[in-house]
Amino acid sequence: MSLPIVCVFAGPRSSVVLILYHPSPTPNSPPSLPPWPRSEAGTRELSPADVACTHHNHRRDADMATLGIIGSGNIGSAVARLAVAADINVVIANSRGPESLQDLVAELGPLAKAGTVEEAVNAGDAVVLSIPLMAVKNLPEGLLAGKLVLDTSNYYPSRDGRIQELDDSTVTTSEMVRDQLGGARYVKAFNNILAAHIPALARPAGTDDRTALPIAGDDAAAKSEAAAIIGQLGFDTVDAGTLAESWRFEPDTPAYGRIYFSDPNASDQQLASTPPGVTPSEQVRSALDAATRVNVAERRF
Repeated sequence: MSLPIVCVFAGPRSSVVLILYHPSPTPNSPPSLPPWPRSEAGTRELSPADVACTHHNHRRDADMATLGIIGSGNIGSAVARLAVAADINVVIANSRGPESLQDLVAELGPLAKAGTVEEAVNAGDAVVLSIPLMAVKNLPEGLLAGKLVLDTSNYYPSRDGRIQELDDSTVTTSEMVRDQLGGARYVKAFNNILAAHIPALARPAGTDDRTALPIAGDDAAAKSEAAAIIGQLGFDTVDAGTLAESWRFEPDTPAYGRIYFSDPNASDQQLASTPPGVTPSEQVRSALDAATRVNVAERRF
C-alpha cells in the first residue's frame, strides 16, 4: 500500500526523544484535552519555507514538548516519522548505542539525533516505550520514574516465552509492565495497530477522516496528556478504561489489528493486499464493547 510523504522542516525547535530498539519479529472526536506540556525552548516567527510541505498538514508550533520513545522496532520508527512530520525534534537511543542509529537519523532529517538511553529519557517530557516485553526488566532501575510513558507492549509467547502470571490472567500485560517500570505515569497505547497503518491513517485534527486509537491507564491526568500527544501525531483516542481492562485491545480481540483494514473480514491471505481503512472513534468503542477476555495461555504466536 502507498504510504504518506513526510517532509521535514528546518529551524530551531525543542527536542523529542525516541529510544528505539532493534525490531522484533472520523468524526466524533473525543472532548478537547489539555495541551501537551511544553518545554521552555525559545520561539520565533515561522517563515513560509517552514510551512511549505507536510503530508499530514499538522498545526505547527515553534515551542513543543519533548517526546521520548523506547524501542527501535517498526512501531517506534513509525511514531518517530509522525513526530518529525509534526515538527517535533527527535533524540533516538537504543540498546546497541547511538552509532547503530545513524541511518535512521539521516532518514528522519535535521529534527532527529541519536543519544544514549539515559540521554533520551532525561530529555523527554514523555516517553514511548516500544520494546519486546522481556526487555522491559532490563531497563535501568528507576529510569522512567515520574515520566509519562506510552507503552506499546503486547505479550507474544512465541517471542517472549511463557509468563505464568499472564497465562493465568493474574495481571494484564500492562499491569505487569507498569509494575516493572517503578513509578512511571503509565498509559497503554499504539499496541493494537500495525506499524504500516500508523503513518497511513494519521490525519490533522478536525478532519472528517480521523482514525482513533484506544488508550488505557489508571491515572486520568496521564491519559489526558497521552491523548493530547497522540492527537498531535494525528489520531483521536478512545478511553478503554483501566490497566485491568486493557486486555480489551490486545491480540485476538476485535479492536486489535484487523479493525484498521478497509475490510476487517478479509481472509488472512487477502490482508496483505487490503488497504488500511479509516477507523473512527465509534467503531473502536464498539469493538471494545464486543471484546471477551482471551485465554492468553492458548495464544500460539
